[in-house]
Amino acid sequence: MIKSMTGYGRGEYLAHGREMVVEVRAVNNRYLDCTVKLPRAYIFAEDALKKEVQAQVARGKVDVFFTIREELGQSLRVKADVELARSYMASLESLAQALELGEAAALNDGRSQMERLKLAARFPDVLTAEKPEEDLEAVKADLLEALGLALADFNAMRAKEGEKLRADILGRAQTIEALVGEVERRSPETVSAYRQRLEAKLREVLENRQLDESRILTEAAIFADKVAVDEETVRLRSHIAQLREMLAQGGGVGRKLDFLIQEFNREANTIGSKCTDLNVTKLVVDMKAEIEKIREQVQNIE
Repeated sequence: MIKSMTGYGRGEYLAHGREMVVEVRAVNNRYLDCTVKLPRAYIFAEDALKKEVQAQVARGKVDVFFTIREELGQSLRVKADVELARSYMASLESLAQALELGEAAALNDGRSQMERLKLAARFPDVLTAEKPEEDLEAVKADLLEALGLALADFNAMRAKEGEKLRADILGRAQTIEALVGEVERRSPETVSAYRQRLEAKLREVLENRQLDESRILTEAAIFADKVAVDEETVRLRSHIAQLREMLAQGGGVGRKLDFLIQEFNREANTIGSKCTDLNVTKLVVDMKAEIEKIREQVQNIE
């Protein structure tokens, strides 16, 4: 299966009082460049999450974003320091006596027990909220589960785009193959036309003198050897067969395809440099235009 390097995926996962939303985005890149953005409290899982991305993605600039919301009361526990509260209240009573206010006037003053409790709770460090210890491996497993959902969505989109790229490339390869066939058909005609022009020119120069037929044959043979494109067209057909094989094989073949298209260009350029016929030149221009379009598409393949 061919996959595009560009894509987007999203996953949502709820477990152990956490709602996790993961987004995966990727654009073209020569190599794999993965960035995982997590809330500070979950940085410990970054390496494991990157490894999971690396296991499923071969190339591209991949950004992974985690949004984590914890249910109220799940992440924090409130702890009461009873001894500290008693100390605060005792100090207040002592202060009231020192100011000769009396305990009832200073503290009770018609207050209910609940109001006195609220008063004590306002003092610093009487009530503290702390996060209980967690099983980090279990938290990491939840994060990986959420990432897996996003990557599945991400890869499905990339596979869909990859299928479009494959179909487009195969269509253009078929066009190139047809152009190669036309070049092969016209090449002998080019040599024959050259011989005819050469013979006409010699007759014009020599007028009524006897033409040296062997000279004409020799010149035509030299020209034929100079403009022969058999080797190039054979190699081009071989490259087209390789292209189809790679696309059928699938996987991370983007870089191999990139190198192969360079070979396409090399053969087309050689044919263009050899040809003297305007019709063949036009065929080569059309061929190179299709090769360039394939090259652009290959840049998007993983």
